[in-house]
Amino acid sequence: MTALHLATADDIDRLLPMIAAYHAEADIEQTNDARRAALMPLLEGSPHGVAYLIGPMRAPVGYIVISFGWSIEFGGMDGFVDEVFIRPNVRRRGLGTEVLLSLPKALASAGLKALHLEVSHQNPRARALYEKLHFKPRDTHMLMTRRL
Repeated sequence: MTALHLATADDIDRLLPMIAAYHAEADIEQTNDARRAALMPLLEGSPHGVAYLIGPMRAPVGYIVISFGWSIEFGGMDGFVDEVFIRPNVRRRGLGTEVLLSLPKALASAGLKALHLEVSHQNPRARALYEKLHFKPRDTHMLMTRRL
């Protein structure tokens, strides 16, 4: 089973290069200072989310960040996979599948009622994986965003 480690402030230097790599792949423009500022509260215990390292603690191969919210529709606390990243040289070995099978079970035992994620329309491989893992598209809904 793939090791998941709850990330702490001590892990910031392990996480930031992977986050920068993910952002480069996803065409997300953000400075390292902005990444650090967004991540540190989670690593310091903010109740708004968590970050996990994937793989060995000394040499993690990825990360996943879950943001927490509240949903009347889903009956309580819900989560959103904000980012998930596996280093390219270890992809297609089942690590993402293992993480997205085990983590929701652990979060459900902690009271999470639903876990959401978004996937690009231009990424059918990821969509197929997520559907295999019981994430379902909500054809009557779409995610909309307003930057503040």
